[in-house]
Amino acid sequence: MDLGHTALLDRRGFLALAGVSWLTPVGRLLADQAERSKTPPRSIILLWLGGGPSQLETFDPHPNTRAGGDTKAIPTAVKGLQLAEGFERLADQIGSVALIRSMVSKEGDHERGTYLMKTGYRPDPTVEHPSIGAICCHEMPVGHTDIPRHISIMTGQWPSRGGFLGAQYDAFQVGDPSGKLPDVVSSLPTERVAGRVGDLDVVERAFARGRRARVDATLHRDVMARARVMMSSAQLKAFDVSTEPESVRKAYGDSAFGRGCLAARRLVEVGVRCVEVNLGGWDAHVNNHEIHRNRLKELDPGFSALLRDLADRKLLDRTVVVCAGEFGRTPKINGLGGRDHWTNGFSVALAGGGLRGGLAVGATDPEAIKDPVRPVQVEDVHATILTAVGLNPVKENVAPATGRPIKLSAGRPLPELLAI
Repeated sequence: MDLGHTALLDRRGFLALAGVSWLTPVGRLLADQAERSKTPPRSIILLWLGGGPSQLETFDPHPNTRAGGDTKAIPTAVKGLQLAEGFERLADQIGSVALIRSMVSKEGDHERGTYLMKTGYRPDPTVEHPSIGAICCHEMPVGHTDIPRHISIMTGQWPSRGGFLGAQYDAFQVGDPSGKLPDVVSSLPTERVAGRVGDLDVVERAFARGRRARVDATLHRDVMARARVMMSSAQLKAFDVSTEPESVRKAYGDSAFGRGCLAARRLVEVGVRCVEVNLGGWDAHVNNHEIHRNRLKELDPGFSALLRDLADRKLLDRTVVVCAGEFGRTPKINGLGGRDHWTNGFSVALAGGGLRGGLAVGATDPEAIKDPVRPVQVEDVHATILTAVGLNPVKENVAPATGRPIKLSAGRPLPELLAI
């Protein structure tokens, strides 16, 4: 099945992703460690706003200024901390949210900016860096998760990849949770499936004669076995949001994004390490204010309900929620009522994972003349997230193609956000 950039994985992709990353000797060792550990593994939920949302119409409004335009600000549950109009529900949850208002980046192109924000590294022709979700799946204990541990819902144009860690760490791509998960239920009777599995086993045993080491190195049999376990796993029910009470579904909003946020909560409950929920359409070169008003109608209920739901279920302290796009929008409104790409003072929102909430890091000039106060690099956000989920940002992995040791993050954690 090919649906372009938002294509769902076919059966072969599903099977490949399902098994390999759980089955290495290191993976088994980590699983044993997880079972002995008293600390539950942590997770990341990335709310990805593809296209580059305007900081001025979201997390850093400057009302009654030339840069702010017609956007109004609203008060929040934290005195003195404002959000743009349209975030009325999130305003009540702001005590859990840290706003970084002084993000800076050297990548103003959509694809390159996405790469930087998702990996913490600028594009490099000699190496493909893994996304932060892939890093977490590679570094964190496996535990008892039967389904893919890195998932992208309503995948955008540039999905999160495993990079040099391997394609088995690519995000498993699914669509609107209102639909059925593809390729997990056989259309054949159980007896016929069992017969085919038996026939395949005969063929594989014959092929393996004299080639045992080469066959074992492919992990093919392990992949198939793991895939069969996954296809019968009760954990697949986490994708089905229709089983939630109507009041819960209504709180998230009647949209694919809202359902994606609800599915993300359900997935981290069963051990998924990283869920990316995509809400595109923020590239507002024309009619910026109208576009953002419409997008916030989906973002506000989904984001706020997710935080409330995670907190109610005692999951927020071990789940880092990140809301970000690849860059921001210019303080100057162009002749078409739009804002263009901007990398010198945009916003990212972080919540959960033991991070301090109810505060803003950095500030932008209301007149858009001076550089932002307390500029924050993208890699520093990555280092902060990795620290919050219990990983050491300076740990190194070796890129196989070049033999280069590469740190999980080249940045430094933000001390303002770490409750240590």
